[in-house]
Amino acid sequence: MLEYHLSVQPPSEVANERDVSTFFWHSKQSLPYFHANVGPQLGEYGPVKKRNIDLVRIATGVLAADRSASRSGRLSRWNQREIALTVDVLAVGPWNGVRTDLEQLLGFLTGDVWSLSFRREQGQPEQIGRVGVGATRVVLMSGGADSATGALRSAEELASHGEKQILVSHWASTNLSHLQAEVAREIEKIVPGSTADRVRALLSRGRTTPGGSRYGREDSTRSRSLLFIALGLAVASVDELPLWLPENGYASINPPLSKSRRGSLSTKTTHPKFIGDLKRILAAVSAHHDIVNPYASSTKGEMFSGVSHMLGARRASAFLTMTSSCSHTGARSYGVGPTIACGVCFGCVLRRASFAASGLADGSRYLVPTDDRQRRWLNSKSVVPAMRDFLDEEFGELDLARLQIPAALHLADVADLVQRGRDELRQLQL
Repeated sequence: MLEYHLSVQPPSEVANERDVSTFFWHSKQSLPYFHANVGPQLGEYGPVKKRNIDLVRIATGVLAADRSASRSGRLSRWNQREIALTVDVLAVGPWNGVRTDLEQLLGFLTGDVWSLSFRREQGQPEQIGRVGVGATRVVLMSGGADSATGALRSAEELASHGEKQILVSHWASTNLSHLQAEVAREIEKIVPGSTADRVRALLSRGRTTPGGSRYGREDSTRSRSLLFIALGLAVASVDELPLWLPENGYASINPPLSKSRRGSLSTKTTHPKFIGDLKRILAAVSAHHDIVNPYASSTKGEMFSGVSHMLGARRASAFLTMTSSCSHTGARSYGVGPTIACGVCFGCVLRRASFAASGLADGSRYLVPTDDRQRRWLNSKSVVPAMRDFLDEEFGELDLARLQIPAALHLADVADLVQRGRDELRQLQL
């Protein structure tokens, strides 16, 4: 069992803690062991609902532990980790009431066994600010094509009624922050005056513990999405606004390319079961939980076509090209720059297929190996062989039944969505 603790107290005030298993959160400070531009009570965002403050703390601790607990093996040989996490929250009782459900939710998200415990700790008082006064919607914007498409659609819809949105981003990399800013500026150019505010949250575990030793390193951070959602809900909770979480429905269902790619290798960020269970847990603790995926029934290619209809082919191509979909962008140790995509991960393959399906020119820069080292790295990351096998096989309602689709969704409708997504992928002729 790997044990971790997220504390809101400064290291000097935390007694009997082991540096190797403790994460510290500091108000707007960047230290070797934790980077943050907002305090543990989220005062800068406004009077955030207390349980949503707690959710951000929980999600922050989960991601920090997820990043530090190394896996072993690949594909079906990946191990299932056992992770114990203690989190400082404003109230323990509500979370103890949903602890088992929350542990199971995290298990579904990461493929691990989680054990949660909570400790009551408020942290230092913070001045209460305000963001996005007068906005009527909050939209998560990661810098990816789906979130950019959702933010653009939201901007146009709201502007037609004289309303505005708040864009929320989370970043740990300066490259990602720069990309998010570029996309946000472009949306404001296309729909002037549509953005009431931009929230750029930095919450990231550092590389070393307060004692100077290095944390563990794990790249399969499937829990990152929970923190992103938690931050969006925190901002939305101030005025109880809806939170848009734009993601194409095919990727949300995310049928595994093979049996060995189930579990942690299949991202469940916006899977209808994950979102449904999360909303029920948050409702039970009286946290704000108004989450909407406006593209739950759309393929990525259909989303791209919508942008084309809105902007015209040339501008749509330029807008979508400026986004990033690659899981491996910025592999510096292999001489790959941050603006070059691998072209062969699931995100890249789906992106390429969506450009083709919508008839839009793809101006993205994909890696062309210049040496054997890059070529071996690219081959190790490629889903293309697995994708070919997946597209050669039938995939119907019986296959979907194994993916824990909520009973409220008709399998026939989901099967049709998956079929449309597969048809788009086939256009690449992999």
